[in-house]
Amino acid sequence: MGYEKKGEEDKVYKIRKTLYSLKQAPMTWYSKIEAYFVQTSFERCLCEHTRFTKWKEEGKFLIVSLYVDGLIYTRIDKSMCDDLNSMMLEFDMSDLGKIKYFLEVEVIQNSNEIFVCQRNYAREILARFGMDKSNSMHNPLVPFTKLTKNRVGTKVDKTLFK
Repeated sequence: MGYEKKGEEDKVYKIRKTLYSLKQAPMTWYSKIEAYFVQTSFERCLCEHTRFTKWKEEGKFLIVSLYVDGLIYTRIDKSMCDDLNSMMLEFDMSDLGKIKYFLEVEVIQNSNEIFVCQRNYAREILARFGMDKSNSMHNPLVPFTKLTKNRVGTKVDKTLFK
């Protein structure tokens, strides 16, 4: 680009304009962070290019997944987080604590389990169609209803039911 200063080629400029409006910003960010992960012995997943894994002895692992300008991680052993602590020295990062939402999916964690659900998404859909005040049912089918296959029926657009 011609803007590099001698001895500072590995640094990036802080941009005062939002990164999302710049077309090259995501690629530049990803290239920089991918180089860091490769340098620190992470392996990039072949089928999901934004997921990196680092393995240690006795089955210990750290999985990091990137999304836009954030990352989430999981591990078995807490000592694996030392790799992320060194990453905080390399990049301007802040720890937001345990994940609560990711891509509109709610994440509920306790000491033994992790649950993911779309409870809020379901509430938004019900509200959008004016069904948020409807009575709830434990069983959405009428009891003892017999269902039969309509052999001469017309094809239905599957995407309406996803």
